[in-house]
Amino acid sequence: MTPIVLAIAFLLAVTLGYAGVCAAQPFARCGKCHGFGFATTTNRRGKVRRGKTCRRCHGHGIRIRRGRHAYNLARGIHHDGTR
Repeated sequence: MTPIVLAIAFLLAVTLGYAGVCAAQPFARCGKCHGFGFATTTNRRGKVRRGKTCRRCHGHGIRIRRGRHAYNLARGIHHDGTR
């Protein structure tokens, strides 16, 4: 097989794999707070304390994946256009 065909097959496999992940698990851990829902801080003694609530995930620790968000937008636009 030629390298172009292999590259296309690889990209297709990666895309379908990510679509499957988005369908099976639409939510992922927040990248900013690493799933805690808050930032960790330390006091003067060095003891770890709970910090502010994460602004990205609003304290839930999970965020919707980009692919799932794009799918939800496309589905909403299609639904609004076909009503």
